[in-house]
Amino acid sequence: MTQFRRVAQLKTAAQFREYLASLNIDLPFDELLESGPDSPLAQSHSTGKFTLGNRFCVLPMEGWDGTADGRPTELTARRWERFGLSGAKLIWGCEAVAVRHDGRANPNQLMINEKTLGDLAALRERLVAAHAEHYDTTDDLVVGLQLTHSGRFARPDMGEGLKPRTAYRHPILDEKFGITDDSAVITDDEIDRLVTDFIQAARLAHQAGFDFVDVKHCHGYLGHELLSAVDRPGKFGGSFENRTRFLRDIVAGIRAEVPDLDIGVRLSAFDWIPFRPGANRIGEPADYAGDYPYAFGGAPNGTGIDLTEPRQFLDLLCELDIELTCITAGSPYYVPHIQRPALFPPSDGYQPPEDPLAGVARQIQVTAQLKQHRPELTLVGSGYSYLQEWLPNVAQYVVRTGMADFVGIGRLVLSYPDMPADVLTGKPLQRKRICRTFSDCTTAPRNGLVSGCYPLDEFYKQREEFQTLAALKKEQ
Repeated sequence: MTQFRRVAQLKTAAQFREYLASLNIDLPFDELLESGPDSPLAQSHSTGKFTLGNRFCVLPMEGWDGTADGRPTELTARRWERFGLSGAKLIWGCEAVAVRHDGRANPNQLMINEKTLGDLAALRERLVAAHAEHYDTTDDLVVGLQLTHSGRFARPDMGEGLKPRTAYRHPILDEKFGITDDSAVITDDEIDRLVTDFIQAARLAHQAGFDFVDVKHCHGYLGHELLSAVDRPGKFGGSFENRTRFLRDIVAGIRAEVPDLDIGVRLSAFDWIPFRPGANRIGEPADYAGDYPYAFGGAPNGTGIDLTEPRQFLDLLCELDIELTCITAGSPYYVPHIQRPALFPPSDGYQPPEDPLAGVARQIQVTAQLKQHRPELTLVGSGYSYLQEWLPNVAQYVVRTGMADFVGIGRLVLSYPDMPADVLTGKPLQRKRICRTFSDCTTAPRNGLVSGCYPLDEFYKQREEFQTLAALKKEQ
């Protein structure tokens, strides 16, 4: 493993600051953490018709513990209840929910349709009830549902592997994932039908009581891949206008059918050329001759950032009257180190080519630049979990200085869901529950096991899957 200092070893502000400076990482933070109703992270925020009670957001994650027909299980319900007790007032999507069967990223992912509607409504109610049990009010709580089609990374049927629906032929990813002809490329007519599915899913989400839907445009899934379809022919490829038609058509349909439902977008605001394990399994860029054109928000060299089109995308969101915007980056399938920085890679990943703190800082700085471009949007930042003990201090600085409106927390919620509540009330952090980015929450599902934090959550330590996962890791 590449030798980087562990965040847990950086016990003082001086040590944290000196280590960041030694790596030339620009990651400002507040040394003094405030708590109570006057603290920056406890301030309310108004967006559209909502007023949210604080600046913490639970980010959506992809569950692997639903049923074959897309319904939640008690494991799913437990996770959602923990989202409710977190103390965060913005629950962004809870988790990715497929709008139809062929769009599932795994055979146990939730789906939204007439048959699962009651189950999803009950999940939301359990989340809200858990929040009501622990906090004064739910009037300032906003709960959304993330709608998705997994596109290139669809794996809907148990034991049958990938069944991709791609936006275009990709010279690197097609080879990486075994695509050898044009049969996986989704047609314009199929996209039109998928637009209808998204609109129908939004109508059902509204019936289930969700406050908004997220039309997912991140992490290499179909909505995101269409943004980089620069050489796709037809009405969904080529120009920026065509590459955003999918979003515009969905939004127009939702507004026509369920005008009272709010809309948000989670966006991978930049992307890079796919990485692969190199010497000592350290990640390195894949070979590609010439300028790399398939990274939305990426520079031609494949590993830089050009926010010209992401700024255009935010301009479009303003035109569409969409305020809720969550900024993320890249994809967990081919550039995980820029998407969710971690010291320990999942079983099918690579060792980090940079200190993960660099990846955290990159996402925070990009989000700040986009917030500066469109201050009227409500921006949620991502990539914070690797900060561990220093997450509250960085989060406070970010919100206090207007670099983002909300701090989004993903993996960390699995092991320590009530960290936001502890921060807001001034309780000491429970260090034994802080996510250390062991990536078991990814390694387990990639090997067909249910989602969960196996290293730190005692509930999952007692399950049979804990021993199975330990054996799998020894073999790899």
